Amino acid sequence: MFWSLEILIVATLIWVCTNIGFLFHPIGVFLSVVFMPIVISGFLFYMLNPLVKTLTRIHYKKFRISRTGAVAIVFVLLFGLLAWGAVSLIPRLVTQVTQLIYNLPSIATEMQKAATELISNSSVLKKVDVSSYMKQFNVEISKYAQNFLSSLSSSIVTVISTITSVTIMAITIPVVLFYMLKDSEKFIPAISRFLPRKQRPEVVGLIQKMGDTISSYISGQVIECIFVGTFTAIGYMLIGQPYGLLLGVIAGLANIIPYLGPYIGIAPSLIVAFTRSPMQVVYVVIVVVIVQQVDGNLIYPNIIGRTLKIHPLTIIILLLAAGNIAGILGMVLAIPFYAVVRTVVVYLYNIVELRNAERMRMQTTVYRPQPAKATKLDLPAGKKKK
Repeated sequence: MFWSLEILIVATLIWVCTNIGFLFHPIGVFLSVVFMPIVISGFLFYMLNPLVKTLTRIHYKKFRISRTGAVAIVFVLLFGLLAWGAVSLIPRLVTQVTQLIYNLPSIATEMQKAATELISNSSVLKKVDVSSYMKQFNVEISKYAQNFLSSLSSSIVTVISTITSVTIMAITIPVVLFYMLKDSEKFIPAISRFLPRKQRPEVVGLIQKMGDTISSYISGQVIECIFVGTFTAIGYMLIGQPYGLLLGVIAGLANIIPYLGPYIGIAPSLIVAFTRSPMQVVYVVIVVVIVQQVDGNLIYPNIIGRTLKIHPLTIIILLLAAGNIAGILGMVLAIPFYAVVRTVVVYLYNIVELRNAERMRMQTTVYRPQPAKATKLDLPAGKKKK
């Protein structure tokens, strides 16, 4: 009867909430507008906060950089880097993206020719009807290019709304990020006021460990992606790979996904190289292998591996599960989420172990009273002590 009543109450609440959804619509709109700026600002905060802390530790004689000054220096460097990218990198990327979209049908045709030659020179592949698959692939690529261009030219309203939202975020995110970096040290003391005195040190320590874990992972992942993208693009340019800068950026972005990212990043480059010559495919593979070996043996172990200490098999299982549940976004967020959860579990387990050890020590301690001091005997009057 008790559980039936509880289920009935929950069902009634759900029914009432579905009928008064118009009351929650403004709240949903507010959260959807605020969510992305806060998420992006939080990502940038965890990426830049270690640099701010490093600058505040620098002091020469009596000169020392305050936290506000360190935040200002970081903002100047960040905006300078963004300005350099907008002037030098973005125009080249836009040009290469445009060329790649217009050349997709010709790339598909070249792939079909190369596959036909490969089939004609191979006795095994002659038995497989690969040409029909390549024709279908060519048709799909052509349709995709035409649909993309037509939708890009027709959806003017969508483009204007996207530009408006991006402009609002570009104004909001720096302001939110500035106050996050400036007042981050006040966050934990403000929260600790609402905590009980006994649990206050433990909760504060847990929040600090969670923040350090997220910051180490995000900053390390950004450094790793920049390294992979930069040196892959340089390698592609050295071997004469078309769209080398764009393909290097794709490889760097795909490297956010551990273990599976390099295979995703090399796929577009292999398709482009396959239309040139078989040797170009070999050169692309050599460049990617060299960059991934340097990254796997030097960058990842020293920047991320020491912090996370997650077994590769665990990472693969997490990626497979998260990919099936939430797609690419789940694969990107699975590792930091697991790292934070593991940090919380390990920290709480250590606290419980310490409390149990302290309780056992108190129980096994035996109270030993001090021996009473010897007192003089009360002798009868007239007698002397021998």
